[in-house]
Amino acid sequence: MAKFDPEIHDDNPPMDAVFMTGMKPSRRGRPKLEAPKVEVKIRLDAKTVEHLRGSGPGWQTRVNALLGKLVASGQI
Repeated sequence: MAKFDPEIHDDNPPMDAVFMTGMKPSRRGRPKLEAPKVEVKIRLDAKTVEHLRGSGPGWQTRVNALLGKLVASGQI
């Protein structure tokens, strides 16, 4: 096995203060929402939940949209 020769393998710059100047740490995860959702627990009739789940994936999002429209219109 050949010895490591820094003269040959100088592709990577040294990780010194000059190299790190202007760099910001990366953020992990999803970006923060302007209006984050709040987790709640609500008790609904079994038939209501069965119907909503039967409407397919995204049913909770659709329920949230419908409730939002009712609140915006002043009906509830």
